[in-house]
Amino acid sequence: MTQNSYDVAIVGAGMVGAAIACGLGPTGLRIAILDRSPPPPYDANQAPDIRVSALSYASEQILRNLGAWQFISAMRTCPYQRMGVTEKLDTPLSFAGAPLNQTLFDSTDIGHPYLGHIVENNITQLGLHQAMAQYDNIDLLCPSNIKSIDFGTPHPTVLFTQNSQSDKLIELNAKLIIGADGALSKVRDWAAIGMNSNQYEQQALVATVEYQGSQQDITWQAFTSTGPLAFLPLMDVNKKHYGSLVWYDQPDKIRQLMAQDEQTFMGEVSKNFPSQLPPLIGLLKKGSFSLVKRHAQDYIDQRVALAGDAAHTINPLAGQGVNLGFQDAATLVEVISDAHTQGKDIGLVENLHQYERLRKIENQKMMEIMDLFYHLFSNNNPPLKLLRNIGLVLADKLPFGKNKVIKYAMGLEGKLPKLAKPT
Repeated sequence: MTQNSYDVAIVGAGMVGAAIACGLGPTGLRIAILDRSPPPPYDANQAPDIRVSALSYASEQILRNLGAWQFISAMRTCPYQRMGVTEKLDTPLSFAGAPLNQTLFDSTDIGHPYLGHIVENNITQLGLHQAMAQYDNIDLLCPSNIKSIDFGTPHPTVLFTQNSQSDKLIELNAKLIIGADGALSKVRDWAAIGMNSNQYEQQALVATVEYQGSQQDITWQAFTSTGPLAFLPLMDVNKKHYGSLVWYDQPDKIRQLMAQDEQTFMGEVSKNFPSQLPPLIGLLKKGSFSLVKRHAQDYIDQRVALAGDAAHTINPLAGQGVNLGFQDAATLVEVISDAHTQGKDIGLVENLHQYERLRKIENQKMMEIMDLFYHLFSNNNPPLKLLRNIGLVLADKLPFGKNKVIKYAMGLEGKLPKLAKPT
């Protein structure tokens, strides 16, 4: 049995795990990062992947400071300047094709060229892996299949194999294990950290489509009583325009939509989505997923820390999941780096408390905001419907409050980790 000793072992080499590795690279700590498979290679001629994220300005700064943004932007990103929030009514209130009951956020109102970027998850992950490759103190153990983690030893012990054909067990130990292995985190289970969860009544369908016209610079969300309908622009590929559609609805409806052929499904989209949708000419792919709110009871314990979806998953209404994950990563990097600089044991729970204190409150706050939107809009209650539409009209006419929301969503205001600040 091969054995290796590390300072930090990161389980999960996705966007959040790779970001943590990149952030810890300059510290000189010996780092292992393990995952089942590497990101697929980039193909400039391939249509966009179905899994995309809306990266905020703050997330962009984190990726810049980690050295990954140069690789990401060299592949493809789609900046968006405007974001619209409205409610789809049976009798539309519109003027010149735009809904009157819409709050429109525009980056130019605060002097910025864009609000953020829509980027395929594979591209973000690949850019981080390219940045990670510059550090000799980071060992990427991928593919690897973890069999167990024993937290009962002075330094936790990880047992894993490195390919599906081999039964040869490899053992490593580390002062600190970081769980960045997603919503169904095995690290969380092995560390016996409890979790609170709640499944929403809605499910979500995501579809990548091709559309006619010009490259869109707006992402919008139209609420309905059964859930929102959303559009996100994607980067052009070979002069073809692509977008991502998100359809939230009851599970039976989502299953029905998933079973439909392309022509029937596109007809349903045309019938149900608002008129802001550009003319669609093709469906590339669709997929669905359940909506579950999860929050770990603790983010840290002795020699373990959780980050990203392993610590929390929220309603994806505003697409904040990965942005929260990157702020987890940046904060954890800061806390570990400070402890290491001060000569402290980076795995002791007392030296990790600052991470939990800073991130748990912020993540809980965002969860509550998303729940508020979910309960406020997912109904047909007439008084509520009147109030929320009056609110959407008024919010669009109040530039000071609207600009504060824009700055908060972009990460220009609030308590941010050092990596989220422009250099």
